[in-house]
Amino acid sequence: MNKVAYKPVGILLGIGAGIVAGAIFKEVWKIASGDNEAPSATDEDRGWGEILAAAALQGAIFAVVRAAVDRGGATGVRRLTGRWPS
Repeated sequence: MNKVAYKPVGILLGIGAGIVAGAIFKEVWKIASGDNEAPSATDEDRGWGEILAAAALQGAIFAVVRAAVDRGGATGVRRLTGRWPS
């Protein structure tokens, strides 16, 4: 039952994490590259190295933010309910 109750919270936290991670990535990319826009995979004016570096950075930022948000959400649920969501 605890898992089912946490599911909507987890979904909302995941959406929020994605939004936050996207904003962080845009700012980090601006600082790291000096460019206002990160390359997309289909941008023919950018090289493989730049595209793959941007993708790796974006993935790393998303993973860290998502893990922090998931862990914080689970901790919050335990504080409220006394049980860790499984």
